[in-house]
Amino acid sequence: MTLKLTTDYDLEILNHIEEHPDTTQADLATQLGVAVGSVNWYIKRLINKGYIKVTQMQRRRLEYLLTPQGITEKSRLTKEFMQASLKWYRLTRQVSKHYLMEIKQAGYQTVCIQADGDLAEVIYLTCLENQVIVKPEIDATYPIFMIDNFHTKLIWPSDRGSHG
Repeated sequence: MTLKLTTDYDLEILNHIEEHPDTTQADLATQLGVAVGSVNWYIKRLINKGYIKVTQMQRRRLEYLLTPQGITEKSRLTKEFMQASLKWYRLTRQVSKHYLMEIKQAGYQTVCIQADGDLAEVIYLTCLENQVIVKPEIDATYPIFMIDNFHTKLIWPSDRGSHG
C-alpha cells in the first residue's frame, strides 16, 4: 500500500472539483479511495485555506467552486507533481541503465520485472531500448528488477553466472 500525502489529495480534489463542480463528497470518496468523513475533512481544510468556495444549489445539494487562490494552488501542486514525476523518471532510467550494463557484463540477456506502475514501465522500456529481453513471468534464474518505495533494486540469481 502506498501512503498518499495530503497534497496529493489536495491536487486530486482540486482537479475533480474544477472538472465537476456539482460533485458529491461520496463521489470524491470513491475517486480517492477514502472514507466520506476523510473527504469532508479535506474539503473543510481547503475551504479554510480559501481554495474552495461552497454554495448551496438545492436543499441538500452543494456546488464546489475553485477560488482564484484555489486555481493558483492547483497550478503550484501540479508543477510540484510534474517535477517529482520527472525526477523519479530520470532516476529510474539512470539506475536501470547502470544495472543493465552490469547484467550484460554478467552474461545475461534476459531479465524479469517484479513491479507495476509507471516506474516499472520505465524499466521495461529501458530494457527494450538496450536489447534486453523481459520475461513476462518471474523466473529466479534471471536478474529481477524491483521497485521498493520508488527506488529501483536488482535481485541477482543465486547462481550468478553466464547466461545467454
